[in-house]
Amino acid sequence: MKITWYGQASFGLESESGLRIVTDPYDPKTAGFKPFPDEADVIIMSSDNDSFHCNEQLVPKRKGAEVINALTVAQKGGSHESHGVAFKAIEAMEHLQHHEHNPDQNGMYRFTLDGISFGHMGDMGNDFSDEQIDFFRGVDVLLALAGGYPVISIDELKRIIDKTQPKLVIPMHFRTLRYKPRNMFFVSEFLSLFDDKDVDFACDSSAELRKENLPTSTRALIIADL
Repeated sequence: MKITWYGQASFGLESESGLRIVTDPYDPKTAGFKPFPDEADVIIMSSDNDSFHCNEQLVPKRKGAEVINALTVAQKGGSHESHGVAFKAIEAMEHLQHHEHNPDQNGMYRFTLDGISFGHMGDMGNDFSDEQIDFFRGVDVLLALAGGYPVISIDELKRIIDKTQPKLVIPMHFRTLRYKPRNMFFVSEFLSLFDDKDVDFACDSSAELRKENLPTSTRALIIADL
């Protein structure tokens, strides 16, 4: 399967059969990243009220595409199936001392594609509860908030990685040269959590993943057009 980081918390994941999932679509005008180039079958958002995470209307859609609000899924049983993929979600909250507005709820979520399980941290701003850590146990690939405030701290990310032990950690939600806001860390802060020998660079905004090729111990994979 192919995974592409578009920017912020938005990824495109395309299965071997061609099914395409897009996560947490931003607004290019406010975020600074490029418009979405690919059509989606499923768009999953951590909430429906955050312009950096919820712009499903800006993603081209294939016929029969479905838009999923992970927070709604979390509040209504925690599971939803679309296009043969089961999406599970758990409630989360923005940083309780958010500098721009009162904190809003959102959803963190996980799903499996081509036998690889992915966990997405949504827009979580606070330390994880035991329940939230347990939610991510067993994921192969953790799509990790890596820019610090107003999302989780780098120290908290390290604790979560140590507890859940994913095979790959792919950073998201960090500052780049394209990103218009200037209130988050560059990816170098995330890299400080790993030995150099445990970091791989795609040298592109996309990478190919196969279940059988995943590492046996946790590694970082940087997928970015900085």
